[in-house]
Amino acid sequence: METKKPKKKRHAYEPASFVAEWLDSLPPGKTLRWEALGYSKGHLVATAPKRFTVYEPMVLFAAGTFVGTPWSAVLGEATKDERDRLWREILTTICKTQGGELTHLAVNGSIPLHRPSSDATADPNVTGEFAQAENILRSPLQLTPLYGSFGPERLENNNPSPRDFEDAFWVSTKQNGITQTWAPRWTMFSRGNITEKARLQNFHNSSLSLSSSSSSSSSSPSRSTAAPSRARRPSDLEGKWAVDLYAGIGYFVFSYAKLGMRVLGWELNPWSVEGLRRGAERNGWSVRVVSGEELRRPVGDVVGDERIVIFQEDNRFAHERIAVLRRAVGVEVLHVNAGLLPTSEQTWRNSWLMTGESEEAWLHLHENVGADDIAARRDEIEGRFREWISGDGSGRRTRVEHVEMVKTFAPRVWHCVFDVYITNVVIPQ
Repeated sequence: METKKPKKKRHAYEPASFVAEWLDSLPPGKTLRWEALGYSKGHLVATAPKRFTVYEPMVLFAAGTFVGTPWSAVLGEATKDERDRLWREILTTICKTQGGELTHLAVNGSIPLHRPSSDATADPNVTGEFAQAENILRSPLQLTPLYGSFGPERLENNNPSPRDFEDAFWVSTKQNGITQTWAPRWTMFSRGNITEKARLQNFHNSSLSLSSSSSSSSSSPSRSTAAPSRARRPSDLEGKWAVDLYAGIGYFVFSYAKLGMRVLGWELNPWSVEGLRRGAERNGWSVRVVSGEELRRPVGDVVGDERIVIFQEDNRFAHERIAVLRRAVGVEVLHVNAGLLPTSEQTWRNSWLMTGESEEAWLHLHENVGADDIAARRDEIEGRFREWISGDGSGRRTRVEHVEMVKTFAPRVWHCVFDVYITNVVIPQ
């Protein structure tokens, strides 16, 4: 009988002991600054960060870690070699708690919607035509590497070459059984989308219903009337298409791919596209990236049998390309995901047009909405789509079937997903 190997014992991450030893190892002159500020070794040990996230092979501390007084004073006086000794000890200790090999350390930062208006080229990652006030690529401008090489710091015109991709530092994580990959210097990662990704993976599971989702409490803005059945067998989803207008590194693209659907995606950031490509391959899905001169070719010539096809261009071209594909090969779009925050409103009409002659389709429209405004916004969205449908004479019907409250974005502001159901059949009221 085969015996199981005993699990390697893991230890709790307790920074106190090695932080104290590191402080004691500093030359006396290095302690004068923070001692003069009234801070003791005990205070420094007590404020050493204890919470972190592992994205192999990187450890990521929360924004603000090591930057405030007194730690800024301590690290400012230490040499690079002295700081590196501390970072290595942190990585070694965390390895004992997590297993695996951890080689890089960084401090997270927020993803600003805009670049500094006083200097549009202040972003160290982007120059040329992309050096605009708006952070349209959602670049992680405030990530602070502490230890390890994170790859190139600056590229001209944000036009990376294959060599740049090879030289970059890549990390990965697994959520809901799906591996995602990205370059943390160049691409954001939203851990908080995990519940929405899981919801999409189970969207057509007959054992689940709207009542099991997070927004179905008594105060929820979800409809109380009977909803159309979502249940589909896996074989029913084969040959159906999903569209992701903000593909990123594959957040929702991969959820649809796991359902067995084919996916068309649009993404501007070449680093996100490369992360998506690498992630798709690690998950075993065929993928094609259409970029550069290939974008000038007829869309029917560049879309083959791949599970995932990503167009590296502005999504304003998506509706036209899908219309051509529909005429050529009969594309039937079942899902459209518009995942831009604070609002994806600029894509709503084209998202509706993409459903074309589909017998039914769901649009997943992301938006930040005040807690007291969710119900009114749902009715406004539903009214907008009904106006468009009544104007085209198609006889289709629509309603906002469900509102998913994904996570809080700010106090009393929710990241919501409005599920707009469109069909050619009568919807129960």
